[in-house]
Parts: sequence; structure tokens; C-alpha cells
Amino acid sequence: SSPSGSLAWTCHCHCYSTAKAEELGKIFRLAQYTVSLLSDMQDSQSAFKKEDPLGMDAMSSEEYASQSKLLQEFTNVPSIESAWLFKTNNEDRSRAMFSISQPDLLANKKRKYILHSHIVTHGTMPLECHWSPFPIEMTGVSAVVPSPSGSKLLVVRNGEKGSRTTLQIVNQSHVEKEIHVDQSIHGPLYTDEWFHGISWNHEETFIAYIAEQTPRPKPAFDDAGYRKGGSSEEDCNSWRGQGDWEEDWGETYSRKGRPSLFVLDIASGEVRAARGVPKSISAGQVVWAPPSSSGHQKLLVFVGWLEHNGFQSTARKLGIKYCSNRPCSLYAIHSPFEEEPNADNASDSGSESVPASVATNLTPSISSALFPRFSKDGKLLVFLSSKCAVDSGAHNATDSLHRINWPSDWKADEQLSVTDVVPVVMCPQDGCFPGLYCSAMLSDPWLSDHCTMVLTSAWRSTEVMLSIDVLSGEVTRISPQDSDYSWSTLAISGNNVLSVSSSPIDPPQIRYGRRASTEDHDGRCAWVWDEVTSPLTAASNKGEGFVISSQVEHTQNPGP
Repeated sequence: SSPSGSLAWTCHCHCYSTAKAEELGKIFRLAQYTVSLLSDMQDSQSAFKKEDPLGMDAMSSEEYASQSKLLQEFTNVPSIESAWLFKTNNEDRSRAMFSISQPDLLANKKRKYILHSHIVTHGTMPLECHWSPFPIEMTGVSAVVPSPSGSKLLVVRNGEKGSRTTLQIVNQSHVEKEIHVDQSIHGPLYTDEWFHGISWNHEETFIAYIAEQTPRPKPAFDDAGYRKGGSSEEDCNSWRGQGDWEEDWGETYSRKGRPSLFVLDIASGEVRAARGVPKSISAGQVVWAPPSSSGHQKLLVFVGWLEHNGFQSTARKLGIKYCSNRPCSLYAIHSPFEEEPNADNASDSGSESVPASVATNLTPSISSALFPRFSKDGKLLVFLSSKCAVDSGAHNATDSLHRINWPSDWKADEQLSVTDVVPVVMCPQDGCFPGLYCSAMLSDPWLSDHCTMVLTSAWRSTEVMLSIDVLSGEVTRISPQDSDYSWSTLAISGNNVLSVSSSPIDPPQIRYGRRASTEDHDGRCAWVWDEVTSPLTAASNKGEGFVISSQVEHTQNPGP
């Protein structure tokens, strides 16, 4: 190689070595600084540990104590889950029953209580409320449902860890009947916001409900292979496989059986599964149809979700929690205790008996149908629809309300027309009705005229109560127009409405509303709302002291 080439290479190596040395020096100094910083942190942590065994300084300890006290005060404020109003012989008096709950932080569960009250009205005079001295804890109770007359109460205790479900029929003095439903018939009853449905028939002789279908038996194996006879859990010489994998409905529904329809005969204590419901349908929100004109037909109407019909016909059972965009329809089916008309003919011919009916789709023309409710006179079937969410794929969107004129003697092959009551509102004007946004509906939402129902719906950033004439489609806001509180309907009796109002800084307050004899500035019947003093207020006042200096302000988006 030439001398010039050697010199160039030597200079390059020298420059590279110098740069490398400077870089290593920086890294070394950074390492020294890091070690020093870690050492200081360890010394500081050691000092903290000397001050507090949990490794926190005095300021952090006080903050934790203050926050825990605040949490305890807030968890002492009970939540009103539901309520019922019962008629009395005196029009000025109503009996109310409240289901309230309170968090149990240590057990990570909810404590449930029942609280009773008598509400007395004296025209324009303030309300009088007489409360039971103490709430009664409902230990192990999953749901309570009064009968239509208010003379009986169904108490549901779902079994845990494979134990039986208990159904109690309680009258006004004692437990009239107690039915223990074995796991071989069905699992726990559904008490969630979607599939939940417990319905007394008009005569109070049958109860329809939704429960987990008993899972199919898992295959058993031993040293010789598959075992046809199965095996018990205590058999140590065999083991069970998992069987075919089954999809569930996602969040909060994992490891739950398929929601299925069952009917209890109160007199005999017998429970039967509904016949004719396809296995591809998950049932929920069941109600009894009005008795037919002949008196023989006993029909059930329920909501059915196809398990493999997701958004854009996806062949998967997608999650349903917080998702109103799952396609569903209303179905009608005969009670399993109704005599099958073809049973005698089948036995005479020697052929196998055919079910008396197959579930009939009542709403094939609409992609969503929820919360079926029959009017008190039995002439109308009203339901909510989330078709806007289903068709668009949005988790939640504007709802619509529809009705079906229910015939007095409906036949399964008879087509029923669906009429729009409150259509989807696409572009609401400022200050006007924004459309329906309902996540639930009372089991009895009707006022005394049989054609006006009361719903709770979102209106911008709060919830309001609306009265809807299902014949004319007229929508009226009955909660106060100038209120910044959220209002929710609890129960209805005649033209009296029991509700609860709250805000982010105001604990729940019970309100009692009734139609006034005067009209508002729009010529509509005005509503008077009275505050109901209750024992729940005492617990609320303690927590309210922590947020008394806070304020809530509703702002409106000015738009683009």
C-alpha cells in the first residue's frame, strides 16, 4: 500500500479512537450520575420507611385517611334500585315499597334492603309520608316482583355454585309456597338489564321468567376411552371433557347458560320450559299477552336475539353489554301449560306429538324490538326499537316507539301491522325534543287513560321524564323544564308518578308527581312535584357536606 494510504488510515483510526473515548466518557459520567441518583432515592425511601411502616410520608398518610373517610361517607348513601306503588281503598293514600342497595366494600357485593312507606296527599297541602322504622335486609335475594294486584310477592333466590334456585310466593302474612328448582331444569334466573323478565299472568296463577338453560352434559372418559354412562364429580377413575365450545354474550355474561323461557305453575309448583323456541334464539323481557276472548289461549310475548346474526349479518354472538345495536325481534308463543290441540290426534295415529306452536316473529319488518308492553285494556302492544343503532352499527343511537293493535283472539298465522308512534329524530332543533334515548322501561308504564305511557329518556346532558300518547304520538316533558337534575321514573299508580332526581353533586331525592287541574303556558296539563322526605335523606346529608362547595354547569356545544 502507498504511504499516503497508510497515513489516511492511521488518521482515521486516531479520530475514531478519540471520538469513541469521548463517547465512553459521557456514558461513564451518566452512569455515575444515575448511580448517585438511585442512591439518593434509596436513602430517601429508607427515611420514609422510618417515618411510616407503609413507606409513605405524613402528608400521604393524611390524604389516604381523608380519601377513605370520603369513600365511606359516599358508600353509606343508599341507591334506589326500584319501587312499586300499591292502591288502597282511599284515593288520597298510596303504599310504596322501595328496593334500595348499599355497597359492601369488604365483601365486594351489594347489600339489598326493602323499605315501606305510606304516602298521603291532601289536595294542595304538603305530602305526608309515614315510613317503616327500619329497612329489612334481603339476604341472598336476587329479585322481588309483586303481583299485579299487589296481594302477592315473588322472591327469587338464585342458587350459587350449582345449588338450586328457590322461588317463594309470599302473601301479606306468610310464605304461601316455596319451590326449589333443580339444576337439571334450569340455572339461575336472569336479573340483568337486557334478558331480565319476570311476569305474572293476569289471574296470578302462572309466572313466566328467563333463566339459564341447563348446560349439555360433558363427555366422560376413563382408561378404556369414552364412557357412555357419564361420571360423577366424585369418581376419581374418570375425567370429564369440556364438550363443544359455546359462545357467550360477552362482558358480564361469560360462563352463563343460554337465556331461555320458563313458566311456573304456582298451584302445582311445576316448572316447564317453553316449547317451540329455536336454539339459535336467546330469549328475554317476557310478558303475558292479555287473555283471549275465548279465555283458552295463553300467549307469551318475548324479545329474541338471534345468536349468530350480528352487525352486517356477522355469524358470531357479539357482546351485548351496553350494545343496543344487536338485532332482535318480538316473538309470540303458547304457554307450555296450554293443552296441545294436536296431542290427541298424534296419539291416535301412533306418531310423535308435535309442539302446539312454534315461536312466531311479530316484527319481521323491523330490525330491533325491545321492551314489549301491553296496554291495561289489552288492545295495544307497544315496544321500543333501536333500529337506528342496529342499521348503523353504533352502540347507541336515537330510539323509536311503535305499536301493534292487538286482536282479541290472535292466530299465529295472522300478520300484524306495526305503526310508528315516535319516529327517529335525526336533526332536532335547539330546545326541542331530541328524540328517544331509553335504556329501560317500567313493567307498568301506563297512566289511567290506558293510552299514555311515561318513559325516562336522555335529553342532552340530563335524563327527563316524558309522557307519550301512543295513539296520537304526542310527546310531553313532565319533569320540570327548569330543572338541572336528572329525573327517573320509579313507579306509576293511576295518574300519580313516583320518581327520583339527582345531580353530580346532589344525592338522590324521591319525588311524588300528580297531574294538576291547571294547564301550562302551552295549554298542556301541568304536573305538580312534591319532595318526599325519607330516612334516606339523613345518610345523604353527610356525604353532601363534602361536595357542598362544588357547582355543576351545563354548557352547550356551539357547533362548527
